[in-house]
Amino acid sequence: MADTVAQSSALSRDEALQAMSAAEAVGRMLVAAGHLQRQSITLVAGKVHCEITTVCGTGALTLEENLNPVPGAAGADDFMIHLPSSAPLQEQVKAAADGHARLSDAVPPAPETKVANSGLLIDREALRRAVTQR
Repeated sequence: MADTVAQSSALSRDEALQAMSAAEAVGRMLVAAGHLQRQSITLVAGKVHCEITTVCGTGALTLEENLNPVPGAAGADDFMIHLPSSAPLQEQVKAAADGHARLSDAVPPAPETKVANSGLLIDREALRRAVTQR
């Protein structure tokens, strides 16, 4: 996420790192509870929406992670990290969101899509098939 935000000359990579640091503890809880298999942490930077999910189980050991910056973020002048607020972790998520101006427990806004640029960076169905075949 910090690499995506850093593509913009108007945004600070340090600020993104500070926001991620503030979200780290609750992010680990969301991963451990399996919430990030169903919901994503979403970075909204201008028109860019970057969704972070997890894959658990033995299939996750062989999958390649996509850690590249998301294209199109260079024009962003603002960003917000939306944390999924799932029961029973709502209080911890709210506390993390209240603790940093760049964190939110609100549902992220719907992304603006253009036909030429629409589509996922990762083929979720292919990823699901790879995991279930193992």
